[in-house]
Amino acid sequence: MESTITTWLLYYGAPALFVLLMLGVFGLPIPDETALVVAGLLVSRGRLPPFATVVAAILGAMTGITVSYILGRFAGLPLLRRYGTTLHVQPELIERVERWFARFGKWLLMAGYFIPGVRHLSALVAGASGLPLWTFSAFAYSGAALWAGSFLLIGDVLGEEWPVLVAGLHRRLVAVYAVVVAVLLYAAWRRARRPV
Repeated sequence: MESTITTWLLYYGAPALFVLLMLGVFGLPIPDETALVVAGLLVSRGRLPPFATVVAAILGAMTGITVSYILGRFAGLPLLRRYGTTLHVQPELIERVERWFARFGKWLLMAGYFIPGVRHLSALVAGASGLPLWTFSAFAYSGAALWAGSFLLIGDVLGEEWPVLVAGLHRRLVAVYAVVVAVLLYAAWRRARRPV
C-alpha cells in the first residue's frame, strides 16, 4: 500500500493527499498515518511543495471528520449500529467511544485522531449527540491540524528510516500519544473546573 500511496502522491501531488485523508478520516480503510508520513518524506526530498502539502493534509482531515459529523447529525448512531459490522466497526468500539465522549466530550474530538479507530467514530457520536457545529469545529479542526502536522513532521525528520523505526515503535508511539492526550485532557478538565 505504501508504494501505491507514494505513486499517487508523486503523480497527483497535494490533491491526492487531500482525497486520501478525507476518505481515511471518514472511515474508509486507508492508512492515514502512512500517507502523512510518506508525504512528509516527499516534502523533505523536494518532491512535494511544503505549504500545499500541509494545507491539503489539514483540509483533508477536516473534510473527512466534518462529513462524519454531518452523517452522525442526520443519520445518527442507529444506522451505524445496524450496519457497523458490515463496515468492520464492532458494537463494542461504538459503545467505548460513546462512553469516552460522555466522559471527555469535545476533547475527544481533538485527541481521537491519535487513537486508532476513534477518529472515525468520535465525529459520528458528536453529531448524534447534538454538539453545536461551532464547538465541533473548534476541537475537531484543531485536532486535525495537530495530527496531520505531527505525522508530516515524522516523515520529514525520519526520512528514509521511517519504515524501520515506525514498524518497531508503532505501538509505543500510540501509547505515548495516549498518555500525552490523557495528560492534556486532565489538565483541561482541571482548568475548566477551576472557579473564575
